[in-house]
Parts: sequence; C-alpha cells; structure tokens
Amino acid sequence: MAAGRFAALLAGGLMAAGSLCSAYAQGGAATAPANPLEVELNALTPSQKGCMMTFVALNKLAAPVNKISFELAFFNDKNTVDKITVLDFRDLPQGKKRVRQFDMPNLKCEAVTRILINDTPVCDGPAAGECMKGLVTRSQISVPFEG
Repeated sequence: MAAGRFAALLAGGLMAAGSLCSAYAQGGAATAPANPLEVELNALTPSQKGCMMTFVALNKLAAPVNKISFELAFFNDKNTVDKITVLDFRDLPQGKKRVRQFDMPNLKCEAVTRILINDTPVCDGPAAGECMKGLVTRSQISVPFEG
C-alpha cells in the first residue's frame, strides 16, 4: 500500500515539475528584453525620389546610444531581397523617443512587402552586441518590420 502511495506522489510531482518547466520555457520565449531598443516602422510615403520612410525609436537600454546605424533589407512580393542599405539613426538618448526619416531613392513604397533589420553595424555607447540583442521592432502599417 505504501509503495502505491509513493508511486502516485512521485507521478504527481513529476507532472507538476513538467508543467512548471513547460510554463517557464513558454514564458522565456515570449518575453521581450528587460531594457529594449524599440524601433517602429511608422510610415512609408511615396516621394519624388522614391519612398520616404518614417521610424520612431525609443532607447530603453542601460546606456545612451551616441551613434547607431541599422542595415535594412527590403523584400518584394516574391519574398526576395530587392535592396540592402544602411541607415544612420544618429544618437538615441536614453528614455527619449526620436523620429527619423529617410528618403529612399529608386524604391517604390508599394513594392515593399517586408523590412528586416539585418544588423547594427554601428552601435556606439552600449556594451558590444547590446543594440542588436535588445532590439524590439514593430510596425504601425501593413508592412511587417522585423529585427
């Protein structure tokens, strides 16, 4: 009888531990960085040169960013990369929002189906790798923006 109770307790404990591990793993995968570098694609507007891109950035990293640039890849309706370029976002003070606009020549806004931040070639201020590691992206428009 004692052996049966022990087996039931053991099985119940293993199930509870498995549930706890599963919940921890799911929670860990869905959580954003504690101190993110938020970059939002706010608008794509046709311009005389091509496409005016508007971004809103908020630095919640542990340090101010003295200078940062992002390497962006632009995808078309065939899911192939049309263009890769580096945009200089200049400085991003800690805890302050900044709007940055870039007029992209020879790029048609309506042809852009997705934008990917491929890298941060320049990230002066935070510890090495923190800009990309803390990156959180979102889009206010129908074009997906990924980091």
